[in-house]
Amino acid sequence: MEPLVSVKPLIVSAPGRDGDLQVRVSAPASGDGLPILLFAHGFGSSMHGYGPLTDHWASAGFVVVQPTFPDSRTVGVGPGDPGWADVWRTRVADLVRVLDAWDEVERAVPGLAGRVDPTLVAVAGHSFGGQSAGSLLGLRVLDRVTGEGEDLSDPRVRTGVLLATAGRGSDMTPEAVQMLPFINPDFSGMTRPALIVAGDRDDSPLSGRGADWMTDPYHLSPGPKSLLTVFGGEHSLGGIPGYEAAETTDENPARVAMIQQVTTEYLKAGLGLASSGVVVSAELGRLESR
Repeated sequence: MEPLVSVKPLIVSAPGRDGDLQVRVSAPASGDGLPILLFAHGFGSSMHGYGPLTDHWASAGFVVVQPTFPDSRTVGVGPGDPGWADVWRTRVADLVRVLDAWDEVERAVPGLAGRVDPTLVAVAGHSFGGQSAGSLLGLRVLDRVTGEGEDLSDPRVRTGVLLATAGRGSDMTPEAVQMLPFINPDFSGMTRPALIVAGDRDDSPLSGRGADWMTDPYHLSPGPKSLLTVFGGEHSLGGIPGYEAAETTDENPARVAMIQQVTTEYLKAGLGLASSGVVVSAELGRLESR
């Protein structure tokens, strides 16, 4: 693997934000014209997680930026706290803040200045982070009272990967709606290319629909999309949240390796970079596109 440089925490300028925006940046130690990959962690996680993915992406040539969002267990904003209702919006704003302050971020990482191509930007996210990532690609979060949703997409973001991402909010249980009313995605405006990764055993307690709920971002969005179905994959998709992470219920290194390969090559192709393509083992999953 390519040697990596990883720096944390970096403080990114965030005027008006309640608290510092802390990020981790991981990049290959050499190379030029590097693309930027923003990563949105799942609910409760932080910039410290997802090493199996972020380390792999960085070794493959991406500059991976991992913000810590307010819902992180390291921050502790939860139901009843000020700002809880807008935590989904803060997540999206934090991703945009990283791009807005990119010169500052780049200078803060030793040896990185001048080696990044800021026109090559992709986004990825897991679980709740998938909704955050999707928002930069055109997904809208609908208000459950008015039914309206704001377009928070960013023209700088060209492609993305949504991993184990919630489907239609109308299919959530009443208890889930009460606890997480802001998980209510509308995929009709998510026109940019995206890879959806879904485990066929990811039976979320947030919905009674079963694992196919996680395929909604593929089936309900227009434009070029791909779907990687992970056979036997539960919400952790074999272990992407971290090495030996407690929340991993379906640990399987082969599944993780497949996701590493497919996501890396998809993102490279989506940014117009050289890609070797992928061959998915019929025992591990299925890749389809439209």
